[in-house]
Amino acid sequence: MAWQKGMDLVIEVYRLTQDFPDRELYALSSQIRRAALSVPSNIAEGAADRTPAQFSHFLSNALGSLNELDTQMELSCRLGYLPEDKYNNISKLLDECLAMTYGLRKSIASKIRR
Repeated sequence: MAWQKGMDLVIEVYRLTQDFPDRELYALSSQIRRAALSVPSNIAEGAADRTPAQFSHFLSNALGSLNELDTQMELSCRLGYLPEDKYNNISKLLDECLAMTYGLRKSIASKIRR
């Protein structure tokens, strides 16, 4: 479920950044897209035949990317590239991704302690 929600986030980020100014194509737009893509990628990589400790590490990377993306989306709103209503929608999706990924990491951590 965390992976699927992360994929939803990537699709939405790509849609939103299509409307960013052309001058941001290789700057903020690119950075935002990389951070978003990193989320489901890290979840998938961590789930692929890894130990629970390794999976937890990849989930931590995904969480870092989510927090990075949160900052970048707020900056996009402050710069006027992202209307406030779209910023609020993406923030809600980011919060859902964060909650699911934290929950998954907590579940994996309980397996490590056993």
